Amino acid sequence: MGERGQLEASIDRLLNEEKQMRLAENVAGTRKAAMEILKLCFEAKDWKLLNEQILNLSKKRGQLKQNRCLVLYEQGDTIDLIARLYDIKVERSLRLQAVQSMVQQAMQYIDQTPDIETRIELIKTLNNVSAGKIYVEIERARLTRKLAKIKEEQGLIAEAADLMQEVAVETFGAMAKTEKIAFILEQVRLCLDRQDFVRAQILSRKINPRVFNADTTKGKKKPKEGENMVEEAPADIPTLLELKRIYYELMIRYYSHDNEYLEICRSYKAIYDIPSVKENTEQWIPVLRKICWFLVLAPHDPMQSSLLNATLEDKNLSEIPDFKMLLKQVVTMEVIQWTSLWNKYKGEFEKEKSMIGGSLGDKAGEDLKLRIIEHNIIVVSKYYSRITLKRLAALLCLTIEEAEKHLSEMVVSKALIAKIDRPSGIICFQMAEDSNEILNSWATNLEKLLDLVEKSCHQIHKETMVHKAALRA
Repeated sequence: MGERGQLEASIDRLLNEEKQMRLAENVAGTRKAAMEILKLCFEAKDWKLLNEQILNLSKKRGQLKQNRCLVLYEQGDTIDLIARLYDIKVERSLRLQAVQSMVQQAMQYIDQTPDIETRIELIKTLNNVSAGKIYVEIERARLTRKLAKIKEEQGLIAEAADLMQEVAVETFGAMAKTEKIAFILEQVRLCLDRQDFVRAQILSRKINPRVFNADTTKGKKKPKEGENMVEEAPADIPTLLELKRIYYELMIRYYSHDNEYLEICRSYKAIYDIPSVKENTEQWIPVLRKICWFLVLAPHDPMQSSLLNATLEDKNLSEIPDFKMLLKQVVTMEVIQWTSLWNKYKGEFEKEKSMIGGSLGDKAGEDLKLRIIEHNIIVVSKYYSRITLKRLAALLCLTIEEAEKHLSEMVVSKALIAKIDRPSGIICFQMAEDSNEILNSWATNLEKLLDLVEKSCHQIHKETMVHKAALRA
């Protein structure tokens, strides 16, 4: 009881000192007194008293001055009213600075709490104190992240995700850019962990991928007068390039949900372009393998074709010749035999499960076969204007029903233009031209022909003149 009484006596003395300093408008003295009170509670390991003092010191003051202002306003005493309002403004400024210093100091005690319950109670107290106060919004965001981490460790993923979503760090002007990105990525990760893919997509759009291409070697600009000072990010926040990799790994998880192979490929391409990845053979080879696989798995379209050709020009692809051959087969306008292809690459396909990024997906094997069939149909359409269903099925190594089904799906998806005459069993890959288009093409051809005739006549006339001049000489 003696130690307890001595502690309370010391706190009472410091509270009186804090009041005197505050009334004297002494900023440093007010802050020092508040921080000494918290230090005493921490050293005594009295966590309950610490929480009480944090709440007590953060309460609003100056209520009597506000009442006096109302009386002066009613009396019409303008000069005294202005003086009183100035005093209230100064006192509020003192209180804000004291609360900010107090919250920052109390945050240092969180990791030294004896148990989880005490830690959660202290974080909640500090959250209550910082709620709705813009001058401690960064501290509130960091406290929320700590609390969410505790909830996640306890297995309460949904509760942790809800806590993180309460904080909109993108509006915090004083927070470092890397800390903002790290916070949003944590929000996205928790949403993916709870299978909330819609919200994960919404949150991921708060990050512009171009921010990762910023030149980090340039010096920071000094803030202009009137601009907010940006705080330094804590030491545990990853660098911008590390955040880039985390971002694209999370986007791969999101796109894998709907098997968006082209977007997955683009995400792996962004990871592949990170300098630290390109410098390490053990890192870029698995990533480049994934790029090749997802390029083949992606449906045929202009973006996929562009990425495919760009990847083939990569010199590093020579380090994995089997995958270079795979991409060349897809690019070349020749029919690919599925059985021989699968026998050759089945081992590599299964090997992906033990490499960076894990397996290619549950439906990857089926989709790979489908893409090879689609490739073969496109190849056939390039060489044939008309072909029988029976012959097409033979080229694709499928039954007539399966060949017709795949062809119909490609026509519906507008990947191909074709018409099937089912009674006669003939497929026509040519599109019926409009009469106006035919006439326009004829007119164009006639123009080209007349141009050629005119040029030929000019050349003949030129040669004739040259020969006549030679004879006269």
